[in-house]
Amino acid sequence: MANLSVYHDPDGRTLTVWFDDPRTEHTCEETGDEIVLMKDRAGHVIGFEKLNYPGTKREPVKISYEQLAQA
Repeated sequence: MANLSVYHDPDGRTLTVWFDDPRTEHTCEETGDEIVLMKDRAGHVIGFEKLNYPGTKREPVKISYEQLAQA
């Protein structure tokens, strides 16, 4: 994972995280937990969106992640 992009839309109440280039998005899948997974043509998850994210304009969005070894 070379790049991690995070977008917070306080008006739309969404938090979107991309692990790869958003232009490679092919399809989306809703998980039922107010999470939408964005996938590439191969079906790999390249990002997700959290709906109804409770953040406000005054709150910083804190993100931490861990890259796992490829199998």
